[in-house]
Amino acid sequence: MTKKELSLIGKNTVDFIGEEDLLKRTESGEKLRIKYGADPSAPDLHLGHYVPISKMKQFQDMGHKIIFIIGDFTAKIGDPTGRSKVRKALTDEEIKTNSKTYFQQVGKVLDLSKTEIRYNSEWCSKLTMDELLKMMSHFTISQILERDDFSKRFKTQTPIFLHEFMYPLMQAYDSVAIKADLELGGSDQLFNFLLARELQGYFHQKPQAILTMPLLVGTDGEAKMSKSLGNYIGLTENSISMFGKLMSIPDPLLITYYRLILHLSDLELETIQTEIDMGKNPMEFKMDLATKITSKFTNEKEAIEAKDHFVTVHRKKSIPTDIPEFRISDSEKVRVSDFITDQKMTPTKSEAKRIIKGGGVSINSIKITDPFEEIQFKNGDIVKVGKRKFLKIVC
Repeated sequence: MTKKELSLIGKNTVDFIGEEDLLKRTESGEKLRIKYGADPSAPDLHLGHYVPISKMKQFQDMGHKIIFIIGDFTAKIGDPTGRSKVRKALTDEEIKTNSKTYFQQVGKVLDLSKTEIRYNSEWCSKLTMDELLKMMSHFTISQILERDDFSKRFKTQTPIFLHEFMYPLMQAYDSVAIKADLELGGSDQLFNFLLARELQGYFHQKPQAILTMPLLVGTDGEAKMSKSLGNYIGLTENSISMFGKLMSIPDPLLITYYRLILHLSDLELETIQTEIDMGKNPMEFKMDLATKITSKFTNEKEAIEAKDHFVTVHRKKSIPTDIPEFRISDSEKVRVSDFITDQKMTPTKSEAKRIIKGGGVSINSIKITDPFEEIQFKNGDIVKVGKRKFLKIVC
């Protein structure tokens, strides 16, 4: 790795620890083992994941080895990062289901033929109690409580369970198991990455370098993009949904998305910001951003169709002509919240009820506000959920 390549790697990052050591390792032509891990807490990887994954692509293009770790073991503990309360642990079935599409999604960015995909249950499940106790004896409770999320919970007397203390240790052991030269991820993972450096030293390995990336703020404009918060844009979402969500991001996030997802140069970003400051409507840039990002993860044709759909529905306030149809018996009566969940218009029944209560569901432009209301559909009824999802009833 040359100094020029190192400069490219360091662009748009937050922390770069062990930079000089990394340069020395690669001067002799050594290829690095780059670690990235993701717990399968939901079926979708999202644009927040894309930020570090795209950085891994730069390493991969330089000939380094990418090890993508699916945290099927750590998902049973639940990552406490950024949590004000204990995270619900996943079942084996949930983990299996959520992991299924990860290969396809990672393949949208990385060359899978040059990517090593591992499950951390391979090594974590084989640890003996004796080995675990030896590792635990290397760290103190005060060290673990240095984590911002733990310290806040400790000060407010919010319960912290013993198994949560194990999460950073298990994640750190992943680096030992695969002999990572560098670990890459969001800036909120810095504590865990530093713990891994310390644990590698305990196992007489060279401590990994650390590269952290900015956290992409989600569609709510407030919190980091998160599957559990519902403010995310999935890498495999259909083009209409992806485009619509991108159009919903607050204007102040435009430059951030251009920089972290489309990797525009500093000069290009300055030009866009100057035009906005001089009075150009941010909506024009948002339309451009949504089109380019949607095209990046689907294709140009679908992105243009999604743009046309958005203009038809939102600007002209009309119903699109190509909405899907659903056949139903004209004598059948159904509960609205159950129906829109069954038709995949909402991810869960609880989400369906929340949207209905908020006035986000209508039938023939008449809002439904009671999540327990039962409807007897008529032929031609148009069901609308949120701003972008339509369904036509055929009896």
